[in-house]
Amino acid sequence: MKVRNIIYLLLILGIGGFIAYRISSNQSKNSDPKGKDGKNTPMTVSGIVVKTQTFDNNLSLSGSIEPNEQVEIRSEISGIVEGIYFKEGSNVTKGQLLFKVNDVELKAQLQQAKTKQGLASENERRAKLLLQKEAISQEEYDIARADFKLTQAQVQLIQAQIAKTAVKAPFSGKIGLRSISPGTYITPTLLVAKLVNSSQLKITFSIPEKYANQIKPNSNLSFTVAGSTEKYLAKVYAIEPEIQISTRTLKVRALAENKDGKLLPGVFANVELPLDIIKDAIIVPTESIIPIQDGKKVFIASNGKAKEVKVETATRTDASILVLSGLKAGDTVLTSGVMSLKEDTPIKVNIK
Repeated sequence: MKVRNIIYLLLILGIGGFIAYRISSNQSKNSDPKGKDGKNTPMTVSGIVVKTQTFDNNLSLSGSIEPNEQVEIRSEISGIVEGIYFKEGSNVTKGQLLFKVNDVELKAQLQQAKTKQGLASENERRAKLLLQKEAISQEEYDIARADFKLTQAQVQLIQAQIAKTAVKAPFSGKIGLRSISPGTYITPTLLVAKLVNSSQLKITFSIPEKYANQIKPNSNLSFTVAGSTEKYLAKVYAIEPEIQISTRTLKVRALAENKDGKLLPGVFANVELPLDIIKDAIIVPTESIIPIQDGKKVFIASNGKAKEVKVETATRTDASILVLSGLKAGDTVLTSGVMSLKEDTPIKVNIK
């Protein structure tokens, strides 16, 4: 019985000693900063050595394409449409008659007004002769003259109304679908059709305010549209005189030729706007940039450790980004594992 108790006791002491040894061993490893698995084991990362180069600073923007001129065709007066002289979807020239509103009633009013004008003219002539003979007063002559001028104005008013019954194209372009037929009673509120001049197109876009001083009238740019890889050229012709406060951007408008009619107004344009060419520029891969609360940062290699550096950036492309400040030629910028790095983390850099 005593032997069994002794064996049990020895087993308990052996197990307890083994557990104590393992706990002591683990504590020793965790407390040793230079241990095999310690924090000072260098982390393998990739990096590049910064070199200066010439950078063609292009700004990628979204814009909208608008026709050079567009107008809604309406009648200025009410009446019955007696004739339509354009074909839907066709090209029309400036001054071409588009449709005609019946003017029979207006012509009758014009004839009546001209008759009154003739009588008033004769009365004014007679009054003038009588005034010269001092047979009437100056006041009586002035009344006769005013009556004549009034009838003249009435004739001119009716003639203007008659002219409005013939609606003509204000400029050359393509006319759209019509909403009237012969015999329609038309009013000024009724839209007849849209006339668009798309032989030239306007491209409207906005640039961030920090690039505002780099854009000038007559600057050239290129753009593409959805569904096509073809590049089109345009030239800046107008710039807003102020920054939009709500968006902190500057609105710009360019003009492009569209004589073959390939481009349609209303589509979006992907604009490539060339800015100043920067010599001795510092460019780093996009993956090396880390956004932070008050800007951006990168990690560089310094004496075998990672060092955090705040940077100011500008134009970004698919693969790289322009750095304005924070880096210099010769710095080794880390490009992989950057999200896991901290200040003074030991590193081993593989230069690309």
